[in-house]
Amino acid sequence: MARSVRPQTKIAFTVLAWLVGLILFFPILWAILTSFKTESEAIASPPVVLPSVWTLENYFDVQARSDYFKHFFNSVLISVGSTLIGLFIGVPAAWSMAFSPTKRTKDILMWMLSTKMMPAVGVVVPIYLLFRDWQLLDTVHGLTFVLTMINLPIIIWMLYTYFREIPVDILEAARMDGAELWKEIVYVLVPMAIPGIASTLLLNVILAWNEAFWTINLTAAQAAPLTAFISSFSSPQGLFWAKLSAASTLAIAPILLLGWFSQKQLVRGLTFGAVK
Repeated sequence: MARSVRPQTKIAFTVLAWLVGLILFFPILWAILTSFKTESEAIASPPVVLPSVWTLENYFDVQARSDYFKHFFNSVLISVGSTLIGLFIGVPAAWSMAFSPTKRTKDILMWMLSTKMMPAVGVVVPIYLLFRDWQLLDTVHGLTFVLTMINLPIIIWMLYTYFREIPVDILEAARMDGAELWKEIVYVLVPMAIPGIASTLLLNVILAWNEAFWTINLTAAQAAPLTAFISSFSSPQGLFWAKLSAASTLAIAPILLLGWFSQKQLVRGLTFGAVK
């Protein structure tokens, strides 16, 4: 029988979880507060916690300097597009590794995961030159392709983990009933793995939305997403902290709301198969 957890232990873990959550959320809260301050209050020492006069001037200046909605639309296209293409490739790849493994399957999975450990700066020059020659610089489809390849190992790994929890007998029964391969995947496997696929989709949308290195190096104006939008507020004249905080708040607000409203689905997917 499993041991019962003492109330004191539960309280201690709850308090610890809240402390960790508050520490992680503090930079976001500080950026939001700073976005409503004047520039003099934003750089004041000692720091000013709450603005003396709450102002929206920084948000108006940000929109006047750069078209926020254009960058927002680029972020949506790139993050959602790269995730959907990654799922289109990752679902059959993970199915093959989960239900038709070979003696090299684990080696392949480890090799794919090892590509995430390579520093991006090590390959930025050849990729930049390829994009220049193929006329993909500052294009939405070029950046979508790069982010698809970057996040594909994570997609395959997550889907592989979820698919391993699905009983093989169900798929074999579908085959005995005459289901073709694509019907087996679309009508049997995918519906059973919806929580895992949904969490994979959400996580990779977040990763693509927050990607900064490749978006800054491969875009200029036309295809620049919100991460490049934030970096544009760093100038030779210095950092304007209040305006930079306003731009950051505008950039993180959509993905923050998405994570907040989909947290139940995300947790459900991440714990898919954890309890028998």
